[in-house]
Amino acid sequence: MNYPEEAFLLLSGLQHFRFCRRQWALIHIEQQWAENFRTVDGELMHRNAHDAGFQESRGELYVTRSVSVFSPTLGVSGQCDVLEYHRGDAGIPLRGKEGLWQPYPVEYKRGRPREDTGDALQLCGQALCLEEMLCCPIPEGALYYGEIRRRVAVPFTDELRGEVRRMLEEMHELYRRGHTPKAKPGKHCNACSLKDLCLPKLMKARSVAAYLKEAMEENA
Repeated sequence: MNYPEEAFLLLSGLQHFRFCRRQWALIHIEQQWAENFRTVDGELMHRNAHDAGFQESRGELYVTRSVSVFSPTLGVSGQCDVLEYHRGDAGIPLRGKEGLWQPYPVEYKRGRPREDTGDALQLCGQALCLEEMLCCPIPEGALYYGEIRRRVAVPFTDELRGEVRRMLEEMHELYRRGHTPKAKPGKHCNACSLKDLCLPKLMKARSVAAYLKEAMEENA
């Protein structure tokens, strides 16, 4: 099955979905958003990586930035912060360059490595899109963490690939139904930029959109 372009979801939603399904639905279904220090700091960091006109060749390495990727099979689209090509025995040919070049996606993150797989899921989603676009296996990528100022390699294992596909299937189903999951309050709520919109303790039975509509009608 191939999804039509109008049904594509955002790759960045994988990380939201892994963090909190309700957060993902508030952003991607109900179109709610709010900024906090983490989102602003992360956005500033990504601006430095998102220079679509940037290209650089350094011997056996070719670097591009802000590369658009998509997958009709998975029904997603997004961008790679940085897409490197490493010259070697495997990969794809590049115009004007000799030999084969292995694609290697790199995603920039503001903090430090986390125990959950949210960052790795997003990066693996990029790799799955690139594999479909380029018809080339991509076994590994990297996450660059601003707080520790170094990369962490991420092997794209069968387990990680399977988790990406399962999550995307669930995301498509929720989006098709227009369903926002109920709140599940926890420690993670304190780090969420949508905490004041989500109202996790209050909004267990109804959507934020319904709550805001009711509030506006009362103040009209």
